[in-house]
Amino acid sequence: MESRRASPHDTAAELAADLAACGRIIQAGSKSFHAASLLLPRDVRAAAYALYAFCRVSDDAVDTGADPVAALHDIRRRLRLAHAGQPDPTSVDRAFAWVLHAYGIPVSVPEALIEGFEWDAAGRRFATLDELKAYGTRVASTVGVMMTLVMGVRSRAALARACDLGLAMQLTNIARDIGEDARAGRCYLPADWLREVGLSALDLGALSQADDRVRVLTARMLDAAQPLYAAGINGIAYLPEACRPAIRAAAAIYSEIGSEIARAGHDSIGQRAVVSKRRKIALAAGSFIPGRPSEADPAAPPSAASAFLIDAVDAAPPPPPPFADAPKAGSAPWAIDLFLRLEQRALYPGNG
Repeated sequence: MESRRASPHDTAAELAADLAACGRIIQAGSKSFHAASLLLPRDVRAAAYALYAFCRVSDDAVDTGADPVAALHDIRRRLRLAHAGQPDPTSVDRAFAWVLHAYGIPVSVPEALIEGFEWDAAGRRFATLDELKAYGTRVASTVGVMMTLVMGVRSRAALARACDLGLAMQLTNIARDIGEDARAGRCYLPADWLREVGLSALDLGALSQADDRVRVLTARMLDAAQPLYAAGINGIAYLPEACRPAIRAAAAIYSEIGSEIARAGHDSIGQRAVVSKRRKIALAAGSFIPGRPSEADPAAPPSAASAFLIDAVDAAPPPPPPFADAPKAGSAPWAIDLFLRLEQRALYPGNG
């Protein structure tokens, strides 16, 4: 059993300042998530910013730092301190410590995320799609689990579908970035897929444009994501009603990346698929209307790759009663107006 930790904040103003700093990090570094997050209720959005800021800062430290191994040791140290309620004196770490405590997030979930960072730093390659899914579970499904917990939902079915949706998004990222990753010396495509089309990771890095083999691999990765999107989107019904539009919007925006790749002839070498701001606005606006459910069973058990995360939540104690100084919940509909105004300002800066 995990013992309860004290909040690292003495006042509501300190917490609010740290959460605002996390929001600025997300606004600058993760535009798709920031756009979707504006549809969340205020309290959930604040906690989501803390989660994503910790993940983003940690990921950047490993990816861009001079010594990835040292960066990983430091991230584990920071996580231990945050879990103990004694975080490093930074806005990101203080806010993350608050989220871990306030929402009863078992420390083994962010530990699994860091394990995924370690696999990246080691240049790990994946022999099969199942091995790749084990990686995606660590770097993406973990975030889905934490997001579900900050929405106040802890059921196995809801967590399983969050894992599916996170993994679908990660596979979409991999399909989009095949060329960019290869030029940086990384390859996430399963080795057995590469052998089937007569390619190696080195071959990918030498290509300046997609050929038929790459197009086949890109389409195959997007196809692998589709049943995960179907299951994950069906699972949105388990979430609080005010939270559903944001998750629908995030799923729609990521799924649209796959559609853009397909429209470009599955070229993941010569170009990087981007969803336009106008299209994001349309997808966000449509997120308030539930789509027709797919045939995927929302109550299906978790996948073999993600079961350990859900077991960890089951074994953790429930979260404490909400702090009196926690950010107060607000209704979601106001956020669509704010989102539209912000995006319009980005599209037409001269309009104020």
